[in-house]
Amino acid sequence: MTTMVSVEDVAAASTLVVFGMRPKLLPHRDPAYRNLVRRHREDDAFAETVEAVAAGMGVRVLAVNERAGIVLTPQRDSVFEVKLETYARATKTAERRDLEKVIHGIIHVAVAALAFPRPDDLANDSYVGRVDVEQVDMMVREACRVLADRTADEGDPRFDAPRLEQVWRAFARRPEVAATKDGRANPDSTRGMTARALRYLADLGLLAASDQEGTYRTTHRYQIEVRELAAGNALKELLDLGVVPITSPSGTLRHVGDPAEDEE
Repeated sequence: MTTMVSVEDVAAASTLVVFGMRPKLLPHRDPAYRNLVRRHREDDAFAETVEAVAAGMGVRVLAVNERAGIVLTPQRDSVFEVKLETYARATKTAERRDLEKVIHGIIHVAVAALAFPRPDDLANDSYVGRVDVEQVDMMVREACRVLADRTADEGDPRFDAPRLEQVWRAFARRPEVAATKDGRANPDSTRGMTARALRYLADLGLLAASDQEGTYRTTHRYQIEVRELAAGNALKELLDLGVVPITSPSGTLRHVGDPAEDEE
């Protein structure tokens, strides 16, 4: 049986999807956005229309709630997909292009692992992770050390080795810090690349700058995105190395009292 959908319903669904493409805008800041999120929760037919509109635009709906709004992820080969080739293009280094892409990818996986180091952290909506450049860089370098020890007697990594083992050498030989001729921080150092990754995530509304310079806290939107990432192998491989620091009984996380305050 075919359900009739009005033009007005399609327009409203499209508006909700467009709201999701403005990741720093949240429902508690916009009454129209908040009403559409509420309608999505209460009206199954409208929710199906939103899913269809999103699919037609090349994106997939991960979640819709009043805290994060509508969270979208691009489908493969969508016009909205940001490929690692594009992300890494601005960084000019002597590394092979395939390794350069993976180094950037490993940094992003490390940020996710540090933000939510335990399954319970990732599953609990009331927790927020904190990350900073130094912490991420140190963790990836420790992962490199563990992988170096693991492969010390094997020479070059096997063709079928986990992806992390195939790229640890490329990250390890990259300088941790460096300066350009005019004294600026070199964006090609690992800390420069990490700082760029954190700024990029903040620009997408996935992280929020903390009071302490260089430190960021995760948003609920990022938590939803990391849950999607956790379905892949890269995050599991990094966590399995046992190099993710948990600095207190409550981990690197803090309890959030007011979701709206956290998402500022």
